[in-house]
Amino acid sequence: MNRSPLTILVVEDHPTIARQVVDFLDGMQWQTDHAASGALAIELATRETYDVVLLDLNLPDIDGLEVCRAIKTRAARNVPVLMLTARDAFEDKASGFSEGADDYLTKPFDLRELALRCEALARRGQLHLDQEMRVGALTLLLRERRALYQGVPLTLTHAGFKLLQAICSGYPHAVPRSTLMHALWGADPPDSDALKSHIYALRKQLESAGAPKAIVTIPQLGYRLTLDV
Repeated sequence: MNRSPLTILVVEDHPTIARQVVDFLDGMQWQTDHAASGALAIELATRETYDVVLLDLNLPDIDGLEVCRAIKTRAARNVPVLMLTARDAFEDKASGFSEGADDYLTKPFDLRELALRCEALARRGQLHLDQEMRVGALTLLLRERRALYQGVPLTLTHAGFKLLQAICSGYPHAVPRSTLMHALWGADPPDSDALKSHIYALRKQLESAGAPKAIVTIPQLGYRLTLDV
């Protein structure tokens, strides 16, 4: 049976299991990246684009549930997450789904079933992938990573687009500085002046397109989009 090539992030700290999964998926001509820690998994998932993330719950640095939550919150698109774990109690599965997991596979598993589940999740992800995000007259074209205000294109850097997307995702509420810094730089952010510089540039772009004061500072918290919907 012909299979469409997928891009998979394998998050597994057990070297033997990781090698078995990666070798099997590579053998199907799929592209795979491997992360043996939660921190690296979050960094890759928020920087790269994957069709599916295979996520082990028992990681050495960060609990898999926290990793899932971070990926679902910070990734540029809603990437499907398939949890791989030896935890088979109902409560464990319920916790996984509550944190955003899309599917659950208990170890040991058949690699052929794993591949079938990846394909199903990838198809579902493509069917439900939002093409646009709209807040009033502001439109974000997510696949193209472009933004327009009243039809006027904004000249944004990659970081500027991610910042605007994060602020729009929180609308109409304020988005904490820590959330925005993590969206841009992951677990190793620079000092807060870097975020201020990106906010300044974003404000200037919105102002030039006809949206002055579109982003306001909320003292002791972060920033909020003030566009009317």
